[in-house]
Amino acid sequence: MCGIVGTVAKSSVNQDIYDALILLQHRGQDAAGIMTCDKTRIFLRKANGLVRDAIRAEHMLRLQGNMGIGHLRYPTAGSDSAAEAQPLYVNSPYGLAIVHNGNLINSSALAKDLMFGDRRHLNTDSDSEVLLNVFAHELQNLGKAELTPQHIFKAAQGVYQRCQGAYAAIVLIAGYGIVGFRDPFGIRPLVYGVREGNGGREYMLASENVALDALGYELVRDVLPGEVIFINTEGQIFQEICAPKVQHSPCLFEYVYLARPDSILDEILVYKFRLALGQKLAEKIRREFPEHDIDVVIPVPDTSRSAALSLAQTLGLKYREGFVKNRYIGRTFIMPGQTIRQKSVRQKLNAISLEFQGKNVLLVDDSIVRGTTSKEIIQMARDAGARKVYFASAAPEVRYPNVYGIDMPAAKELIAHGRDVKEVAQIIGADRLIYQDLSALYEAAKEGNPGILRFEDSVFTGDYVTGDVTPEYLATLEKRRGEKMKQHEAQALSSAQIVEVHNAG
Repeated sequence: MCGIVGTVAKSSVNQDIYDALILLQHRGQDAAGIMTCDKTRIFLRKANGLVRDAIRAEHMLRLQGNMGIGHLRYPTAGSDSAAEAQPLYVNSPYGLAIVHNGNLINSSALAKDLMFGDRRHLNTDSDSEVLLNVFAHELQNLGKAELTPQHIFKAAQGVYQRCQGAYAAIVLIAGYGIVGFRDPFGIRPLVYGVREGNGGREYMLASENVALDALGYELVRDVLPGEVIFINTEGQIFQEICAPKVQHSPCLFEYVYLARPDSILDEILVYKFRLALGQKLAEKIRREFPEHDIDVVIPVPDTSRSAALSLAQTLGLKYREGFVKNRYIGRTFIMPGQTIRQKSVRQKLNAISLEFQGKNVLLVDDSIVRGTTSKEIIQMARDAGARKVYFASAAPEVRYPNVYGIDMPAAKELIAHGRDVKEVAQIIGADRLIYQDLSALYEAAKEGNPGILRFEDSVFTGDYVTGDVTPEYLATLEKRRGEKMKQHEAQALSSAQIVEVHNAG
């Protein structure tokens, strides 16, 4: 999960891109970057951290031009170095830069082909750099001095033939325009909008429409699976389906957790989807726990609020806010290291004892992934005086690794992997645990868009929609993740030791 944005306008775009990234900050807190283009000159600023920390006033002054792209990094493939923050750039042909959300399944094989077959240099381990170089090589193979939309579509056809996995991407071509495209399954989201600017139409592509809304762009539609959209420097737009075969299968976890509730992805309103999840979860409680003694429903802020409110209303129960959230702590699901994640839960949330004292409480969360956060929150409720603590997940059991750009690639880290509901309840310390049914997610999503026949649901089912995920690939991912986690734990320990020495001094 990352956040991407790209725009072609009639005036300077640096502020619009910056504001769009702020609105998409929930999609990535690891690094931020903006690249702009003034005619054929490129200007770039990227660094680790939140948008407000990575890009400051002095950087904005240098980001000149009427065209640009921006990125928020959420750590998945690649390393955490600032050099691998996006946008990533190659100077041949034309001068190309990319921002990418997703994950390529065959990036290792492609990297070898690029280096030894296509004679292209790769400077990082990022699959986004691989995707960029595949597109660059396909453009270079055309041998055209001047680019036309048809040349871009032809190059994109080569990308679709070679690249497997999830990718929503925007490519900046210096002096020509920006290109947005989405993988043949439409796993990761990408939308575009238009506004009337100074002297003509201006266009913006973004991961979620909330970035468009706040900046005065009118949402046109989602970029379709396998579709390529080219917007030139004159503000003309060209569109074509370039993938040979498409099967619209957006990621269900986008609606459960990743997206903002006010977003509309693939014609599905996220807020309405989450309200429906609460209602369906309440219906399940009625079936399986009719004799319940729940006094109050309390959400785990923020993404579960819609579902918890709907659940409480359906069951005729009190809905209360029992936790106060520190908004200066990031989303714990995105925290890179387990030690950092565990510590941040108590810093992030504080219980209001009045809402727990002597009550049987039903806590509602959007999902349970590792279980660490759930366990901490349940203990907080007990410490605040709750008599019983029930726990409900608006999503089904997360049992399998995600390989399409969400940071959960190791099955052994997932609390529900190889365990039944009672075992998970015991581990997290809940008196009773209720999971949502997968069929309920499909029903809720299809209420918004009945035309989507299948969703990317591999974290719940182990069925990978692209059909090319092997046990060997999963083993490689798990090994890579283990090495990365060790680095994070070592860095966290080192930082803690430095603080202790400083305090002692």
